[in-house]
Amino acid sequence: MIYKADDKELDASLFISFVNQIWQGDYDIERTQTALSKTINITVYDDQLLVGCLRILSDGCYFGTITELLVLPEYQRKGIGSRLLQLAKEHTPTLLYFGAQPGMEPFYEKNGCQKSLQSYIIEKNA
Repeated sequence: MIYKADDKELDASLFISFVNQIWQGDYDIERTQTALSKTINITVYDDQLLVGCLRILSDGCYFGTITELLVLPEYQRKGIGSRLLQLAKEHTPTLLYFGAQPGMEPFYEKNGCQKSLQSYIIEKNA
């Protein structure tokens, strides 16, 4: 496995192909490339295959958030997500806040994350 702590070469088409194996969606390639250019992208590859990605969005001073932590299903439970979290801790410029999918709390707690505020969302009006 090859881990890249700040993968500036992560391409939107590769990322969309990867993410659609986990969360099906209608992702726009230009918007996705813009989003990737604004985050710290920590990736893991099995040879040339993208198998995991953690993205950090930060103001660089006070606040950061993990926008997603994704690992291909067939690569889960092999320590990849834990290693991505460790790299996030090492490479974030700020404290990180993030939400967790229900049922994932034990994974995050096992990896030294502390439960914090409950999260809310504000939907953007169309």
